[in-house]
Amino acid sequence: MSKNDVPSAHISAQYDDIAKTVIMCGDPLRAKFIADKYLTDSVLFNEVRGMLGFTGMYRGKRVSVMGHGMGIPSIGIYSYELFNFYDVDQIVRVGTAGALSAEMQLGDMLFAQAACTDSDYGHQYGFPARFAPIADFGLLESAVRVARENGFQFQVGNIYSADVFYDESDKQMKWGKFGVKAVEMESAGLYINAAASGKKALTICTISDQLVHRKYASAEERRSSFTNMMKVALEIA
Repeated sequence: MSKNDVPSAHISAQYDDIAKTVIMCGDPLRAKFIADKYLTDSVLFNEVRGMLGFTGMYRGKRVSVMGHGMGIPSIGIYSYELFNFYDVDQIVRVGTAGALSAEMQLGDMLFAQAACTDSDYGHQYGFPARFAPIADFGLLESAVRVARENGFQFQVGNIYSADVFYDESDKQMKWGKFGVKAVEMESAGLYINAAASGKKALTICTISDQLVHRKYASAEERRSSFTNMMKVALEIA
């Protein structure tokens, strides 16, 4: 599919409505929060299925921000279309995660260097073995630099992209024994799509749930209080 084939069934924007860098987040209201708080001259480019998307300016750079929903199937659709239909160069996901490491605290940032998963999303490519999806090093390096310059608390490491939210087997906690720092539900799909498209991706998560110590942030804190990751994402856009 090419620019002549857009809009898609899921994104109503025209080809030139979306910037080359897109910041994505699970909650479309968080996308609106970022656009309202940080972007100037922002324009709504999508509201199909309530998945809000905006394009505006941040310090002289044209940036888009859009929701992606929950889970690999959802971010898989949106990121695939952005990379392949709208020729987006890079996607930075900002979201929340549950800490599997006892050392990570509520509010800490995690830059996801790589993503483990129990999803079979990569099966479509017919790999002879499991593909190990990783972040773009340039984006990761820039995120570390910005965080250090601003004195933000962060760690870099592996993340686990789960296919389930309510894990009654408690198997997710075992990943922490192998140095996996946190769990969420999207990064592996995003990284696989980026690799398949020859594009760039990075996930920046804020710890909203400390699963080892059983401490949890509120829904409002998840939406609007974890702003350091938004600042980092915009600075590296």
